[in-house]
Amino acid sequence: MSDQETHLIWVLADDRAGNINQAVGVAEALAQPFKRIDIAYTNLVKLPNFIRRASLIGVDDESRARLVAPWPDLVIAAGRRTAPIARWIKKQSRGHSRICQIMRPDGGENAFDLIAVPAHDRIPVRENIVEIPGAPHRVTETRLLVEADKWRSYFKGLPSPRFAVIIGGSTKKTTFTPAMAEELIARAIDAARSVDGSLLVTTSRRTGQECEELIVSRLADSGVTYHLHDWKSQDENPYFGYLALADVLIVTSDSVSMCCEAAAAPGGVYIYAPDGLANVRHQRLHQNLYEGGYARPLLSDTELVPFKHPSLQPARLVAQRCLELLGAPADQDR
Repeated sequence: MSDQETHLIWVLADDRAGNINQAVGVAEALAQPFKRIDIAYTNLVKLPNFIRRASLIGVDDESRARLVAPWPDLVIAAGRRTAPIARWIKKQSRGHSRICQIMRPDGGENAFDLIAVPAHDRIPVRENIVEIPGAPHRVTETRLLVEADKWRSYFKGLPSPRFAVIIGGSTKKTTFTPAMAEELIARAIDAARSVDGSLLVTTSRRTGQECEELIVSRLADSGVTYHLHDWKSQDENPYFGYLALADVLIVTSDSVSMCCEAAAAPGGVYIYAPDGLANVRHQRLHQNLYEGGYARPLLSDTELVPFKHPSLQPARLVAQRCLELLGAPADQDR
């Protein structure tokens, strides 16, 4: 896309890392310079979007000061809370700024030039809505090559095949239990031991102390060579190195982002989805990944072996639609 005309592009980056990664992933896929606009909120952001509409209601003063002309050709935003801000920018630009909104804007859908929603959200298709196979992310083939070069020497003492275990944890509606942690790490240890391989294990802030301690204990007693990254550590996070260098990736089912990022990596992907860990929306994503050949379910009789699969790159699909938007006449009525 580098031979395309360069445009002024803004990315609205609020306080949710998942939203930022999706918006920045699309911007990076455009292969053009972009400006990141950091957004912080007041309590008024809790108001529903049918009240906030095209406004800066709920945006703090420091963030407001960043939202000044010249107005962009394209605004990329993700999540419900950024949607009214994107609409306000379009209004200030008198319809010049196009809006690419990732995920449901929760109101005012006609005001957006493009709404990119994962297929598992099952939003009715309309002219300005594009369905994508999962969540946009920043894990490209080029980045994986760079990360592989960066981490290869660091992990050279870990025998192949390498099994990455990417562990999320509890959510607002589901619980990652010690029994789940026990089953997951036991499966990974058995798989690595059976082929004289090694483990690359990372936890998250949602894993929980009891589950973390159990995982640490089981790894220490396993006799298997492993690398464990504690999310509380000040050391550089090897997450992208894991994605780049693992022959097999086992990922818990609680995170859309983790599943989609793993599906972009070259290793064979297995999703650990015990009863009670994934909600219905996540289950639909998993099924889409299975049907697309991006991942396989980790069942009781599943043999954990490497396999080839396509690289999941939804950000590219959204970026292509954004380029089409930038080449079209402005719609003053949106």
